[in-house]
Amino acid sequence: MSGNGTAAAAAEGNGPKMRVIRVGTRKSQLARIQTDSVVAMLKALYPGLQFEIVAMSTTGDKILDTALSKIGEKSLFTKELEHALEKNEVDLVVHSLKDLPTVLPPGFTIGAICKRENPYDAVVFHPKFVGKTLETLPEKSVVGTSSLRRAAQLQRKFPHLEFRSIRGNLNTRLRKLDELQEFSAIILAAAGLQRMGWQHRVGQILHPEECMYAVGQGALGVEVRAKDQDMLDLVGVLHDPETLLRCIAERAFLRHLEGGCSVPVAVHTAMKDGQLYLTGGVWSLDGSDSMQETMQATIHVTAQHEDGPEDDPQLVGITARNIPREAQLAAENLGISLASLLLNKGAKNILDVARQLNDAH
Repeated sequence: MSGNGTAAAAAEGNGPKMRVIRVGTRKSQLARIQTDSVVAMLKALYPGLQFEIVAMSTTGDKILDTALSKIGEKSLFTKELEHALEKNEVDLVVHSLKDLPTVLPPGFTIGAICKRENPYDAVVFHPKFVGKTLETLPEKSVVGTSSLRRAAQLQRKFPHLEFRSIRGNLNTRLRKLDELQEFSAIILAAAGLQRMGWQHRVGQILHPEECMYAVGQGALGVEVRAKDQDMLDLVGVLHDPETLLRCIAERAFLRHLEGGCSVPVAVHTAMKDGQLYLTGGVWSLDGSDSMQETMQATIHVTAQHEDGPEDDPQLVGITARNIPREAQLAAENLGISLASLLLNKGAKNILDVARQLNDAH
């Protein structure tokens, strides 16, 4: 094992003292819960290591009066954490995968993608509307969401509703819903509500025919320094093969479209009988114009350990040497092929107009 720490040797008790692995995270309660879950898995695998959590605020946590799509910063929830990683102040960082851009800054890689939880969106209703659905909310009810993707799809599906930006961490957004009379409901990721133990607040789960999800939604990614072979070996065992391949396809789709949080792009993936299915779509800001298609590819996911590092082992910012390269490339090609199909059918125009309108408002 190379690298500067020989974590495995220390984990087996060969080191002179217990090595401390510093884990970076955002300060929010949800981020801490997610980080704690990853640390718990690592502790179970490496009982000889000690883990120290380093929490910090990011740009996205500090700017709460502006819609995410307006801030114009690709690494809203990651930049400060990556800065600490670069300066060796932390050894690894736990993120919601959907917060990680499809192109990472030089020197970083996603060394693990953990098993995905429910990737769907959920509706939480104001107490006076409990028992309702989006369909049965009164005319002109205001629904809060921080996502252009959700607003575009749901405006198209539920034209009787109004969609308005709501920012803040989960605690803040739920408090705004309950205490202000501004919102009849808000849309949140089901996985976040589950991790917080707030499943009882879920009034409706939005299935793909109503609202497809964000690239990487429901999965956690562990970011490390790209050349830190020691950390790559340490966290690589956390890769969940199915989640990894689904997310490679999703991220390749988004990257090839050159999408981001300033345009409405959404996906849905599934693995069945060795086939990876990817549905992807793009929408205009108001949802009136849209395009979506589905493609599939044959994937073989038997575990494999490769000999030695490759020159560039990353695919869409992810390093996974213990998953067959052929399977990863098939997933990436699926995402690129689907994006190319949509672009050939005119998706670029929809995205360009959405980007221009978003920038202008």
